[in-house]
Amino acid sequence: MFAFYAKKNAQKMILKILNSALIIFAIFMGAKHGWNMLTAKPEMLEMFGKWNFNRNAVIINGAVTLLASVLILFPKTFVWGNFLMAAGILLIICLQLLSKDLKGVAIEIPFLLLNLVIIYLQHPLKSN
Repeated sequence: MFAFYAKKNAQKMILKILNSALIIFAIFMGAKHGWNMLTAKPEMLEMFGKWNFNRNAVIINGAVTLLASVLILFPKTFVWGNFLMAAGILLIICLQLLSKDLKGVAIEIPFLLLNLVIIYLQHPLKSN
């Protein structure tokens, strides 16, 4: 009986470690892209420019993405941060679809799924 509980606890721990790694990756990518938008990097201005986003709109989108990355860190704001991040990714996917850029859509879909998976797995430090 003890072996059963030990195995179950080991599986939970492995799942929490995997979830933590996914969260760190999502935060890193969100912070990286958010910073690139906030500082109005030319590649971000070019990408959003094809959808008629001006410099200020890109900077605001970057600030929201950075905010989402910070919110994901804390258990109480974890879902809100993931929601904001997923909404931003979904916006980009919809804009890519409007311009019929299926390659761009294919690149963004795994990042949207990442946010949905880590919402499902919940924050690793959340008390049950």
